[in-house]
Amino acid sequence: MVHLKTGEIISRKRREQGMTQSQLAAYFNVTFQAVSRWENGTAYPDIEMLPVLAAVLHTTVDALLGYDSVAADYDNRYNGEGYYWGLVPNRICYEIMKILPPLKPYRVLDMGCGEGKDAVFLAKCGYEVTAFDLSEPGIEKAQRLAEHNKVEIRFFRADLMDYRPDTEYDVIFSSGVFHFIPAPVRAELCGSLKEHTAENGINALNVFVDKPFMDCDPAYRQKAEKRHLWHSGELFACYHDWLFHVCREEIFDCNSGGLSHKHCMDTLIAQKIAARGLTEAEVR
Repeated sequence: MVHLKTGEIISRKRREQGMTQSQLAAYFNVTFQAVSRWENGTAYPDIEMLPVLAAVLHTTVDALLGYDSVAADYDNRYNGEGYYWGLVPNRICYEIMKILPPLKPYRVLDMGCGEGKDAVFLAKCGYEVTAFDLSEPGIEKAQRLAEHNKVEIRFFRADLMDYRPDTEYDVIFSSGVFHFIPAPVRAELCGSLKEHTAENGINALNVFVDKPFMDCDPAYRQKAEKRHLWHSGELFACYHDWLFHVCREEIFDCNSGGLSHKHCMDTLIAQKIAARGLTEAEVR
């Protein structure tokens, strides 16, 4: 099964436009070898190039990153009457409460909130919650769930690839979403989240991890072709300078979408602690 990656999308779109690698390279003042490396997956275009690259190839940044079909997939999941992921809060929500209990209305950002079950739970517990998702049907159901539970949450639609926080949060939370982030963007994204976390605040994140020995159902592989699995420890390394409260890797069975498969997931809850300056005596 061939997994459609960003490089393969660039190659396909270039050929659809009747362009050679040299012609595409000329737009960006790079060599045709650079374009070849993009297309075979050994290198990526700079993130600043992506909007121009999308325009030249008559597509969108989302499509270049394999995101369009992802939105449609989740829209279909959330268009049903019930709640696709149920209403039981994520385990991480309880871990957040142990580390930073809502003794005051801490500001929470839920990235990729889906139908809102975790955002609503945290709001009911006393947190001040902002949440977004790419799926419009997901946001609509999340709003209805918040209204039913009589909590106020600022919901909005946004693309994880484009959105970056513009204010500080005490808790930044995301579950089951970061595997849509290609490797070249991850360090920049995590850096932005860290920068916009208040002192003593926490980031609570999980990512799906690639394990070659895990042979999942071929039908699931086809559905997962837009995913970008992380490497073990990659998320932890992004937060090497923060205090770790939860740091675990686990393999579990899953039946989402009616297809039996396994996942490996790394989970991290890390806290931003101000660097301690050296005293005069220590400097001596």
